[in-house]
Amino acid sequence: MTLLEAPSRRSTRPAVVTIDDLSVVYEVDHPVTAVKHASLTLAPGEILGLAGESGCGKTTLAYAINRLHKPPARISSGSITFHDRDGTDVDLLALEDEELRAFRWTKLSMVFQGAMNALNPVTNVRAQLCDVLLTHRPELSKRERIQRAGDVLERVGVDRARLSSYPHELSGGMRQRVMIAMAMLLEPQVMIMDEPTTALDVVVQRDILREIVRLRDELDFAVVFITHDLPLLLEISDRIAVMLQGEIVELGTADQIYREPEHPYTQRLLASFPSLSGSRGSFIRTGIDDAQEQTS
Repeated sequence: MTLLEAPSRRSTRPAVVTIDDLSVVYEVDHPVTAVKHASLTLAPGEILGLAGESGCGKTTLAYAINRLHKPPARISSGSITFHDRDGTDVDLLALEDEELRAFRWTKLSMVFQGAMNALNPVTNVRAQLCDVLLTHRPELSKRERIQRAGDVLERVGVDRARLSSYPHELSGGMRQRVMIAMAMLLEPQVMIMDEPTTALDVVVQRDILREIVRLRDELDFAVVFITHDLPLLLEISDRIAVMLQGEIVELGTADQIYREPEHPYTQRLLASFPSLSGSRGSFIRTGIDDAQEQTS
């Protein structure tokens, strides 16, 4: 069974995150609205794909959900509400610094783009994973922190012996798995993944995708999966939101986006990827004809 054929895990429970009319502005000489009136809901256990070209506002939206923006970025309007499993609602835009610090990683975590840049190059994997536990679970002993770090590392397919490794000693796929392990250390309800398979070869990419789906099924967390690669999202996502120039221009199930795309931009995105079984493009045909003429 392929990832695309796997049954949807989108929950019928109320949303875990609700984004309503969210706008983000970069206050520079000529202010730029990077996200324009975005509205989304994320269901428990759902994988929501966020697609669009570079610069369309995908990462800006992800940073807004996590409250990671720094000046000149500013959330100019809208709301972001987290609906906890215990029934309480949390206004993310109203959290103070200490509240926000406690909220991140425990309820909502993020896998950043570029694992090598996100990991500390002079600190081994053990120290980086244990640092998260020391900050958010100070009641754990050192032995318990190391045991937990090793358990989570093995859960993402990396031998616990790699706890003593430094980032430069790991392959690109292993570094990405370490980042995923760090994001799931505290078993959050939502994980945001920003281009988690960028710069990985297709074989490693498929392994990472299978790992994400398996972990989602095991731990029942929701995923916001960000990429410019729409065909990849068609395989892994329950629903897909397509962004263009800061706006969400189309939202639907993966099947709807694939079979009946409504917005011209979505149609162009789908058409930009060559088919392995379809007819060859005219530019290829022209090149072959030219070569044949030269040899005749």
